[in-house]
Amino acid sequence: MPLHQYAYFALFSQHTSADDMTSRLGITPDEVTVRGSRITKPAVVPVDHSWMVVCREPGLRVDEQITHILDRLQPRTDRICDLTRHLAGADGGAVLQVVRYFNDTDQARPGAADAPNLFGWHLDRKVLDFLIATGAELNVDEYDMAGDEDAR
Repeated sequence: MPLHQYAYFALFSQHTSADDMTSRLGITPDEVTVRGSRITKPAVVPVDHSWMVVCREPGLRVDEQITHILDRLQPRTDRICDLTRHLAGADGGAVLQVVRYFNDTDQARPGAADAPNLFGWHLDRKVLDFLIATGAELNVDEYDMAGDEDAR
């Protein structure tokens, strides 16, 4: 079963821009979004500003992806804590997001039979301590990409 997954840590706010978050943290994000309207045609514009450190490296378990993210963030935990407290008072916050797509045949790669098992993962004490310290939530989205014909 092909599996495509990635993880990211995001700070988000309706009022504090990603540029402001970057200057407060001293960490350059991998991705940002700029707040806009919930409904815009032809494209959807994000409802929040967001600042993200992302790991999309294939072949890693989710916990390994999260470790890569935390290796970058943990030296600035105090600054992240200060910023998340500020954001929580301004309709914002922090989240560790895991996104997994099962049966993602578009992501199948040669040699996948020899690849490590990506299905099992865990959060160790270091990760839990970081989430608690920063007031971050954990959100895990999992999607079955098999079509109806594949489900039979």
